[in-house]
Amino acid sequence: MFIRNCWYVAGWSSEIDQSKFLARTILDVPVVLWRGSQGSPTALEDRCCHRGAPLSKGRREGDCVRCMYHGLKFDASGTCVEIPGQERIPPSMHVKAFPVVERSSWIWIWMGDVDKADPALIPDTHWLHDPEWRSLEGYTHYDTNYLLIADNLLDLAHLPYVHPTTLGGSEDYAANLPKIDLVERGIHVTRWAMNTEPPSFVQKVRPFPGKVDRWNIYDFLIPGIFIMDSGMNAAGSGAKDGNRSGAAEFHGCQALTPETENSTHYFFAHPHNFAIDQPEVTASIHQSVVDAFEEDRAMITAQAASLALKGDFRMQAIRADEALGKFRWLVAKMVKDEEAERAGAVAITTDAKPAGRTVPIAVAAQPSGQP
Repeated sequence: MFIRNCWYVAGWSSEIDQSKFLARTILDVPVVLWRGSQGSPTALEDRCCHRGAPLSKGRREGDCVRCMYHGLKFDASGTCVEIPGQERIPPSMHVKAFPVVERSSWIWIWMGDVDKADPALIPDTHWLHDPEWRSLEGYTHYDTNYLLIADNLLDLAHLPYVHPTTLGGSEDYAANLPKIDLVERGIHVTRWAMNTEPPSFVQKVRPFPGKVDRWNIYDFLIPGIFIMDSGMNAAGSGAKDGNRSGAAEFHGCQALTPETENSTHYFFAHPHNFAIDQPEVTASIHQSVVDAFEEDRAMITAQAASLALKGDFRMQAIRADEALGKFRWLVAKMVKDEEAERAGAVAITTDAKPAGRTVPIAVAAQPSGQP
């Protein structure tokens, strides 16, 4: 169940250079990325239109790529510009090109209707390169559907149970229900935990002598972009009223990009704005996040294996599921809207009745999200 008319993170800027190709599958489509002579990223379907050989196994020739199976050469628009031993190039000899935008250390790719690829829809993640913030680049691969990972990010009540010694804290954190709002193309979540124990990953680098007031305020945007303002300050210091003097602040940026229906690329970083001249602090925070995400992956992978054994299993909602219920409702709606639009286009051009398909939803919830 993929939304195609949206921007996905295809990779970190650092992963793509002028000397090699990056091959990555996105939404079941093999994609090859590289930088042209001017440094701008290019993305083509990684499949030669002649015999289907991967172009990522090909050879760079200026801003073009030559397939090393039979030598067809394609420019950055996907147009075939040369066929060895053949002067005429049929118009059908081309491969699909994808719009790409490089912004704030991420390469964004649009997998849907090219005419709808509006860069204004790319979320702000400037903390990834802002000189006032520090972080390290992270990536992990999941052998699960991306929506199970989205569920996890939309339900931070799991922190004290899955991450008791990393990102978590005391179990009273889970009892503080968040405020949840629908926003354009996503969900906005506000969660406060007052007078609670600070998590161990912060105590390692910015210790608090007593309890803290802790916040996690985030947007989870289509298709799976998690942008979180989080932090903590000494209990009773007025953080909830806007006083962040002396606080430990973070601005996490995470992106889920489906590889296939059952595998996902997960890009992440956890920028902080204190001790930015101490790389050991940044490394410690990053490692704590990596350790915590491995805890998530172990749980979600086990969950996926359990669900696979019972295809008709229906998840039961609790109050903590409100945000994920709303997000799944939004995803299902956008998928159905896209399918209806494509079916209408097919009906107009072919006068044929399109065959629909069922969109599986693991958690059935109305936009109110109240169980």
